Amino acid sequence: MKPIREWPQLERPREKLLAKGPDALSDAELLAIFLRTGVKGKTAVDLSRELLSDFGSLRALLNADQSRFTQAKGLGTAKFVQLQAVLEMARRHLLEPLQRGDALTSPQLTRMFLQRQLRDHPYEVFAALFLDTRHRLIAYESLFRGTVDGASVYPREVVRRALDLNCAAIIFAHNHPSGVAEPSTADRTITERLKHALTLFDIRVLDHIVIGDGECFSFAEHGWL
Repeated sequence: MKPIREWPQLERPREKLLAKGPDALSDAELLAIFLRTGVKGKTAVDLSRELLSDFGSLRALLNADQSRFTQAKGLGTAKFVQLQAVLEMARRHLLEPLQRGDALTSPQLTRMFLQRQLRDHPYEVFAALFLDTRHRLIAYESLFRGTVDGASVYPREVVRRALDLNCAAIIFAHNHPSGVAEPSTADRTITERLKHALTLFDIRVLDHIVIGDGECFSFAEHGWL
């Protein structure tokens, strides 16, 4: 088996990325660049294909806990630490535009951020973006967490936190571990309770976004607020 350095130049993952951009690479090729080296008898690309088959998908590999990750061939604690650092940089990269004090004028950016924060939890997490009068971000916070069946959300605590932050508006979000973004009756009920409680303090609920697997549902877009 030829080592990657002996492959045609545009078949080598690193050179292919530089020539065509990262979008041109397969999951295995991107992973191979991260791994840098293979194992005896396997190139980094071969090892990457084997790992993707073993984990089931790139997403499953990236979300694996330390024990599962480090047990896989060609991986280890050092690689796990490197991967966690890369993922955290990606999260901060998505959050950075929301932290600059600009108004939230991009629904797509907001959803991308919320999806990255909430999509992969195995339990429900209820979170909020607290905004000022010009809809600039004050803070993003995870407020409640629960089981895969739901999270207990307490309007009194939400109001208290909103007042502490002196916010003027809120965007709520929570994930559905099932992957289906369709809101439940309970989702609609708690949204109405929160909206009513916050209205008493002149705090607007701009949206409630339900995060599924690759999809999301906006209460505002469906006229539910």
